[in-house]
Formats: sequence, C-alpha cells, structure tokens
Amino acid sequence: MELLYYIQELVWGPLLLVLVLGTGIYLTIRLRFIQILKLPLAMKYIVTQEKDAEGDISTFAALCTALAATIGTGNIVGVATALRIGGAGALFWMWVSAFLGMATKYAESCLSVKYRTADKNGQRIGGPMFYITHGMGEKWKWLAKTFAFFGVLAAYFGCGVFAQINAIAEASKIAFNASVPAVGLIVAFIVGIVILGGIESVAKVAQWCVPFMALTYVVGGIFCISANSHNLPWAIKTIFHSAFTSSAVIGGGAGAAVISVMTAMRIGIARGIFSNESGLGSASIVAAAAKTSSCVRQGLVSMTGTFFDTLCVCTITGLVILTSGAMENSSLQGVALTNAAFTTGIATEIGIFIVTVGLIFFAFTSIIGWNYYGERCLVFLTGGTKWLVPYRILYIILIALAPHLTLTVIWTVGDIANACMALPNLIALLVLSGIVCKETKAFFHKD
Repeated sequence: MELLYYIQELVWGPLLLVLVLGTGIYLTIRLRFIQILKLPLAMKYIVTQEKDAEGDISTFAALCTALAATIGTGNIVGVATALRIGGAGALFWMWVSAFLGMATKYAESCLSVKYRTADKNGQRIGGPMFYITHGMGEKWKWLAKTFAFFGVLAAYFGCGVFAQINAIAEASKIAFNASVPAVGLIVAFIVGIVILGGIESVAKVAQWCVPFMALTYVVGGIFCISANSHNLPWAIKTIFHSAFTSSAVIGGGAGAAVISVMTAMRIGIARGIFSNESGLGSASIVAAAAKTSSCVRQGLVSMTGTFFDTLCVCTITGLVILTSGAMENSSLQGVALTNAAFTTGIATEIGIFIVTVGLIFFAFTSIIGWNYYGERCLVFLTGGTKWLVPYRILYIILIALAPHLTLTVIWTVGDIANACMALPNLIALLVLSGIVCKETKAFFHKD
C-alpha cells in the first residue's frame, strides 16, 4: 500500500493536475465556452436522429453506452470516498473538473468521429488511438499504443472491473445479506452473456438501464435533500470554504486530520475524472460507433454525458451526504456512508434499497461499457481480434475475484490506471486542438 500511495501521489501530482485543468481551460477558451452556449443545442441533438447517417448505433444509444460506463461507483461510492478523504471541498473540485471536462469531452468525441475508420467486420472504430495515429502522424503511434495499453489495464483494474463489482458485492451484502463470492459469480455470468453480443447488445442494455435508474436515483436524492433542506445553506457554504481553506475532516472522531487545499483538489479532480471520464478519452471510443455525419454534432451530444454524470448525479450524492449529517455523526466510508445518508433523508429503509439497486445497475452497466473500451484498445494493440476471447475470459474471471479486494486498494489502483490513461490523451488534445476549433467553426458557420 505504501508503494501504491507513492505512485498515486506521483501520477496525480501537480503536473497532471495542471495538465487536466489547463487542457480544460485552454479548450474552453478556444471553443468560446461551448459547454455553456451550446448546451441547449446539445440536449436537442440527443433526441434528434440524423437520416442516412453512417454508424453502428444511434446517437442516443452511444450516449447511453458512454453514460453506462461513467455513471457507476464513482457517483455513489466515489463521491462518498472523496468527501471522507478530501473533505467537503472535494465536491467543488469535482464540479470544476466537470465544467472544464465538458469541453474536453467535446474535443475527444469530435476528433474520434473525424478520424474513425472501419474494422474488418465493417464496424466503426475510433478513439484516442486513432486520432493520435492519423491526426498527429505515424511517428506518434507509440503514444497511441501507450494509451491503448493503459486502456486495457484501466478496463481490468481501473474503472472497469474492480471498483464496480466490489461496490455491487458490498451493497448487496449490506442491503440483502448476500454472499459476497456468490454475487461476484452471478455478475460474472450475466456480464459474460451481454458482452458476447458485442456493441449492439451492450447498447441495448444501456438504453434500458441508464435513463430509468438515473432518474430514480436523482428523484430519491432530491427528496432526501428536501427533507434536510435546513442544512443545505450550511452544506453549500462548507463546500466552497473547504475548497480554498485547509480544514479538519468532518466526522471520524477527535483525532481527525486536517485536510489541505491540495488534498481536496487532488482527490476531487481524481474522483471527478473517475466518474465522468473527461480527459481519459474512453467515451470517445463508443462515440465513434454513433450514426452521425458530423463530428461536431456527436461531440456536443457526448459532452452532455459529463453534465449528467457529475454536475447532476454526483452533486445529488454529495449534497445528500452533507445535508444528512452522516459525515459528522459517523466514520462510515464508501457505500455505507451513502446508504446512511439516504436512509436518514428518507427516514426509512427504502433509502438503502434506492442506493443498492441504483449502484447495482450503475456498476453493472459500467462493467459492460468498460469491457467494450478495453476490447477496442486491445484490437488496436494486437492488430486483430484473435485475443478478444482470452481478454473476455480474463475479464469475467476478474469480476468473480474482485469482491475479495479491499476498498482502499481498489480506489488507489483505479486512480493510477486513470492517470496513466489520461496523460497521452491530454497531450493529443492539446496538439490537435486547432483541428477541433476548425471543425467547430465550419459546422456553426454552415448552420
């Protein structure tokens, strides 16, 4: 753990924080605050399909698949972990990473569609691997392969398996007294059935699960916040105060440590990226499969994923925890803390079931979404599909084993994998930002 902590602090040090925030700020300025001015148009495009557009799945299905991978443990467990480690100020930095990340997500998906190609089966493929290779040139293919390598590792050990299945197992144990090993085996079996069906199967499951569970979770969260609305002004004040001032962590007893602004920033941004994946380049992989004739249009749709994921769902979780008093009155962590907050807000055991069922669906869809990301990265690395079956088998095996790992190990490893994946992608976005701006200007000038 000491080694993992050292690596985590190293990769999530000032350099990467500056690169993440700097890239978001740079793109926001160059794209003239596209995440604000064009958000209404992006919302319209979600439900408006193009006729005779090339691709494998609808624009809405692509968004749901991306949201399936992003709306997961990061929204429920990740927020609780961020608040416990980084204090209330961590939520503010999650907001910052999301706001800037919308511009980053737009650029990623725009480039992914522009440089997408077709595989031997005629399916559209794209992502950072392709816009690095075709946009920056063949001499940068090593950077594309670096991204793909860490993309596979992130699918296995980062956002894809460990954090998601561990959360499902823990939540099921708390709510239903379920056997942890049994939960791992059951989820592994169901995931195996879904991923064998390819991207179309994944998209169908995502289209059904994501909108329903996200709406249910958000409505339940708003009810909890309303029940404790008298604490809402204090919670908002604490979030902003803790974001810029070192303060003692809420709860945890008299020996609680003082949280620095740097810790709040590092944890908030790391958890924000874990949740919405802006800067990782992962969501752009599925954006390439969308039926669209415009890279700008798909970029706009994709950036709404960050808005829904962090600025909506993560905010709900954070405010429920803070207004409920669960942080002050206990030393609970992870899903147990979120469960306690929802139970306090709703004042019945229904709160536990909202969190548990939501977490199960969110985490499950994240698992199948990240399997697809890992597959695309592996195909790029190996130049073919012959390793897909062994990849899927190992993926399913890791699902069965993941419940036996501790929460601290899982989140630390996940942060490291995400950082290593983000670095080559952010470099590419900065280099290719001129192309993104050119495509954006041409699209809106044409309209």
